[in-house]
Amino acid sequence: MSTQAYSLHGLKLSYFTGKLETYLRAKGIAFEYVEMDSADFRACAARTGVAQMPQLGCPDGAWLTDTTPIIAHFEAGTAGPSFRPRTPLARFASLLLEDAFDEWLWRPALYYRWAFAEDARLMSSQIARTLLRDVPGPHGLRTWFILNRQRRTYLKQDGVTRETAPLIEEQFHWLLGVLETIFSKRSYLMGERPVEADFGLMGPFFRHFSYDPTPAALLREKAPHTLAWVSRMWATGPEAHAAAPLPGDVPNDLGPLLQRIGADYLPYLALNAAAVENRQRFVSYEERGAHWKLPASPYRRACLGELQGAFAGLTAEERAAALAWLGEGGACLAGTPAGSVTAIPPGPGKPLDRLWQSVLR
Repeated sequence: MSTQAYSLHGLKLSYFTGKLETYLRAKGIAFEYVEMDSADFRACAARTGVAQMPQLGCPDGAWLTDTTPIIAHFEAGTAGPSFRPRTPLARFASLLLEDAFDEWLWRPALYYRWAFAEDARLMSSQIARTLLRDVPGPHGLRTWFILNRQRRTYLKQDGVTRETAPLIEEQFHWLLGVLETIFSKRSYLMGERPVEADFGLMGPFFRHFSYDPTPAALLREKAPHTLAWVSRMWATGPEAHAAAPLPGDVPNDLGPLLQRIGADYLPYLALNAAAVENRQRFVSYEERGAHWKLPASPYRRACLGELQGAFAGLTAEERAAALAWLGEGGACLAGTPAGSVTAIPPGPGKPLDRLWQSVLR
């Protein structure tokens, strides 16, 4: 357990701040929480070169950002319970799930926060009160700015339309059903100790789905075991985790999650990577009967590269097992885009507003 404190800069309603805060607590890493205002946001961005949250100041003066490599850094060389599965195939499954929970569940998390009036009013007021507390002007004006900016960025510019909104809601309801089956039988995704994928899942569930009024009501009503998992992840410290065995197998009931990741998420990552490489602003495709048009994301191109590298490091037998979970979409991990989604030539569009694009990361 660390004795010197790190400084965790973020917001208490932030997707990725909640993910990292949960991990540090579980690992037994001492840290001081610093609530960002706009000046601290800019100062942290100047230190790391990335305008996002959270940002982690280290006791030796170094700075870290991006929760996935931060967790990998601590897993590789820090005392405390390990949260990495014992076997290569289980480690790959955990990495894949963690990445999908970070990037694939981002849209439903932001959709439920900004598409529903009660949630949007509450969250915009909280951001105005916290992140923008050092910005001159009345609270109501700061709230109005946040509300309109977030709805523009995370709804209109992120593929949420009348056509796609029902599919985003379907994804969340389907996910609750799958997770409820899992958490009714065991404490964590792979066993009785969390793995990296559990911390990835905490991003959308802790500070969005269990926090914002509309999804939280659905969670209480439809998925009480999943809600209990959220509380268990937050409440359990390193001593309890160290006593539980590290998982080495991939439970069969993770199959529906892995299959849908193979059908929906991995083909999107491949199309997004092609769009980035071709310097296109948007990636457009058909999925589940709907037309999606999303900003091309260099970060998600890098995510695909990480997954492809991890997949390449498996044995032939392990790769075959992974492809059996993922179906045709698994071909994307070998660098060959699958045909389960159909690409559409991108149309004209305005570039994304880059101001605080990753403000909640």
